[in-house]
Amino acid sequence: MQVLKRLLATLIDTTLLLLIIWPIMIGIYGEAYLESESAIMGAWDFLISYIFPAFLTVTFWVCKSATPGKMITKIKIIDAESGLKPSIGQCLGRYLGYYISILPLFLGIIWVALDKKKLGWHDKLAGTIVVKYYLYQ
Repeated sequence: MQVLKRLLATLIDTTLLLLIIWPIMIGIYGEAYLESESAIMGAWDFLISYIFPAFLTVTFWVCKSATPGKMITKIKIIDAESGLKPSIGQCLGRYLGYYISILPLFLGIIWVALDKKKLGWHDKLAGTIVVKYYLYQ
């Protein structure tokens, strides 16, 4: 069940980010932005499509231990040892860990479904776990 909640949270977060980013990028680059095969169309694309989501995600993790998608699905990220909010370093490491998890054909992400403790590689690298949570403050 937790795997499905995590997947749903990711889909919610991705949709929300796209609803913010796409109109801005289309405003800057026109419809060519949607048709481009380029990974990065320019400085604004890099800042808005890569830096902004990273900043926003890490900020939510630090402040709320969850992104909006995780809050909606009632799960959050905690430090694996203390059970408290993850540190800023853990949050940054977890975000960078996503890239390591994604590179080998998303194996580190898929690992959540295979792992007994439901930890992805990014969780293992950052020393975090994802748990059910019912009250957000």
